[in-house]
Amino acid sequence: MHIKSLPRPGDEELALSKRLQAAICDEIEVAGGNVGFDRYMEMALYYPGLGYYAGGQQKFGAHGDFVTAPEVSPLYGQALARQVAELLQQLENGCVIEFGAGSGKLAVDLVTQLEVDDSLPQSYTIIELSAELRHRQQQTIRESIPQHESLFHWLDHLPESRVEAVIIANEVLDAMPVHRFRHIAGRFEERLVGCREGRPVSSWGRCSVVLTEAIAALSVDFDEGYESEINLRLSPWIHALSDILDRGAILLIDYGYARREYYHPDRYTGTLMCHYRHIAHDDALLWPGLQDITSHVDFTAVAEAASAVSLDVRGYTSQSNFLIGCGIDELIAGSAQGLSMTDSYSQAEAVKRLMLPTEMGEVFKVMALSRGIEQPLLGFGFRDLTGSL
Repeated sequence: MHIKSLPRPGDEELALSKRLQAAICDEIEVAGGNVGFDRYMEMALYYPGLGYYAGGQQKFGAHGDFVTAPEVSPLYGQALARQVAELLQQLENGCVIEFGAGSGKLAVDLVTQLEVDDSLPQSYTIIELSAELRHRQQQTIRESIPQHESLFHWLDHLPESRVEAVIIANEVLDAMPVHRFRHIAGRFEERLVGCREGRPVSSWGRCSVVLTEAIAALSVDFDEGYESEINLRLSPWIHALSDILDRGAILLIDYGYARREYYHPDRYTGTLMCHYRHIAHDDALLWPGLQDITSHVDFTAVAEAASAVSLDVRGYTSQSNFLIGCGIDELIAGSAQGLSMTDSYSQAEAVKRLMLPTEMGEVFKVMALSRGIEQPLLGFGFRDLTGSL
């Protein structure tokens, strides 16, 4: 998409982006003129006070840049709560840990439904790096469920002691920094980011040994000119979760594919995507700090990382299959009673967005990893696609 097709940011936003570009260029200069795309993506999203997720601009909902499933309908959180409740009931002192809770909407919907199901956790910890988002989450919880405010705690790091927990990461993995690579003339090259006239610019350079070996380990026969990405931070993150999880489960919800689909020959430009005011495009160097930068998740890599640290893959399926398994049909029927015609129509449209293959239903996947949980998981009872990994 051409830059002219995008709405122009305001002067204040552009000034913030310019400050971030200056900070990025300073680091690039110290690094010798280039950094890997993964480091650029990390700074663009998380640079203190200026990165996309660290700044104060609206990100979620109609006035932001994208809409997450919890923002679409409370039915999403209510259905997910049924899976969380089933898991908490198998833990003696089970808590919930949510990564990157966004606006706080999912936490509110989960706790509201968990109370209905008589399955409230011992505590609900939100791991949030952004001070601005943490403040927004606290405000949302205070306004929506003040009676449960004492359940919540915030950290900017993993708990230091082992826990019995249900860990939730909804649209977290897609925002992890990735390396970009291409296959050219029988070798692999890495996307690098430098600076010119105070702005980030990209080029191709030689892959490091570590990156070359990681690409080779994918066991994919890449065509000439094929470009894509790989997340080298995924495995250490799964390893860190395993270190703190004494017993419980990890629920990962994100858009992505099994490896054979992720690196399909037809997907020859990769999955990197940017979002600005609900418009998707692929220019990750545009207006750093003002737009989201994401890549899809290689769920085969997630399963491999989990297996390496003795976590069990307990299910993998599409979002629509998962919500059906969690009984969203019953929740829809129950919530429809007493709705006006207008509200009924709005709910139907929201359900379509959550469930239809052309919307979130198919491209979003759900994966469960567990330790010490023997019972089959509710959300994967309708259709489990683990065999496709």
